[in-house]
Amino acid sequence: MKFNCRLIAFSFLVVVGSGHSAWSGGWPEWGGSPDKNMVSAERGLPTDISGGEESEDNEDEIMRASARGCKWVVNLGSESYGTPTIGNGLVLVGTNNEKPRNPGIVGDRGVVMAFDEKSGSFRWQLTVPKLPGGDEIDWEYLGICSSTLIHGDRGYVVTNRAEVVCLDLKGLADGNDGFAEEGRYMAGPGKEPSKVGPTDADILWTFDMIKSVGVVPHNIASSSVALVDGRIIATTSNGLDGEHERMPAPDAPCLIALDAENGNLMNVEQVGISKATMHCNWSSPCIGRHKGQPAIFFGGGDGFLHAFDLRGAATGKGLKTLKEHWRIDANARDYRQDEEGKPREYPTFKGPSEIVGTPVYHGGKVYVTIGQDPENGDGVGMLSCVDAGTGKADWTYQEIGRSLSTPSVKDGLVYVADFSGQVHCVDAGTGKQVWLHDTLSRIWGSTLVADGKIYIGTEDGELIILKEGRELEEVAIAEFLGPIYSSPVAANGTLYVQTQNHLYAFGK
Repeated sequence: MKFNCRLIAFSFLVVVGSGHSAWSGGWPEWGGSPDKNMVSAERGLPTDISGGEESEDNEDEIMRASARGCKWVVNLGSESYGTPTIGNGLVLVGTNNEKPRNPGIVGDRGVVMAFDEKSGSFRWQLTVPKLPGGDEIDWEYLGICSSTLIHGDRGYVVTNRAEVVCLDLKGLADGNDGFAEEGRYMAGPGKEPSKVGPTDADILWTFDMIKSVGVVPHNIASSSVALVDGRIIATTSNGLDGEHERMPAPDAPCLIALDAENGNLMNVEQVGISKATMHCNWSSPCIGRHKGQPAIFFGGGDGFLHAFDLRGAATGKGLKTLKEHWRIDANARDYRQDEEGKPREYPTFKGPSEIVGTPVYHGGKVYVTIGQDPENGDGVGMLSCVDAGTGKADWTYQEIGRSLSTPSVKDGLVYVADFSGQVHCVDAGTGKQVWLHDTLSRIWGSTLVADGKIYIGTEDGELIILKEGRELEEVAIAEFLGPIYSSPVAANGTLYVQTQNHLYAFGK
């Protein structure tokens, strides 16, 4: 199942009002902000851009002068799925270790690379050994598929080892804080410690979800964390075994909350999502509001959208659960049952799907799609608009196929892509289609709405740029040398586009 983990995949603005209209400045987490609505207030973003050409002397190097509108471009590993985040003067991105920055740490590993936001110069990297157990739980060369959440001088990321890791954003260049065994950690269990230096990561704490809460990730741990009330909210990627026949850890949580300061476990989900999981739990949590209080909206591997808060009942181990406000099936009834009332099999074309993309909170509503592992191909999909207070659907839209994508909501319109390559514009009030654009390629990432335009990358290596609004207009198509599996983001006047091997910064 090679593609399974490519899913893209706090004290930090705890109170998310009725839904932000647009985010400007940095892009400190997956989705840009706690509500995960990929809308940016950045202006002056370029449209006349390109991925350029490779150097004749080194095919891995892009000749920057040949890439139109490019401020800088850097090499990543051989596979890169984690969408970049920008904050504290850094750009952080997940990749693998096929182009080692530390010559003393080689071989297949997950990597987070940190670059200077202005110049693109390399600052430091986190390297993470593979898990024992092979592709069933940590697929080769996939690297780190998560986006790093930036808060103050710290970064929080889910690694390929199903850990939540807290990082000092200055790296080891200013000394070693917190955790003191970076060399041993980066080498891996039972290995001689690696030599580390100022261009390696400074780890403050780690939380091992396999050892601590008993989860068994399926192929990869790949979601991104959120932050609310001083707690890191993380998806565990608990899933089926390698044969897709049983759930090895049916009682393990699919969602947890950790103390952001020290990594202590605070809350665990215990509402039965694992028992009903079809494949895996890969969706990232979203932070919104439920009846005036912060709430967590989570797309489960059971195909239901769940709403939680942190005030759950105590467990026998002194922890607290995540209290469930409501749940709603994100699948249409006829995806679950055929005409005779019999359950449809998973993963058939007309059958049910889990939730892979991230729910979005906006204006008291939650928007969510359903989808599956890309290897399962096309199938029926659905976009739902759910009232955050009642948990009831205002409307559903079934003209969309399976989707890995997170919607973008702005000015009464919802923009969302499906895996088949179609970009849908839907009226946010009625759920009716406004327009449809076929990119003629697979789409793994999500739409970015910024500067009056919609940006979306494709598997064919094209960045499609459409006009925002009710009238469909193709503004431009920018061509790149590799597939674009991540989502474009904008921060501080710069548009970032990530291919499998390179990260580009476009702007003045």
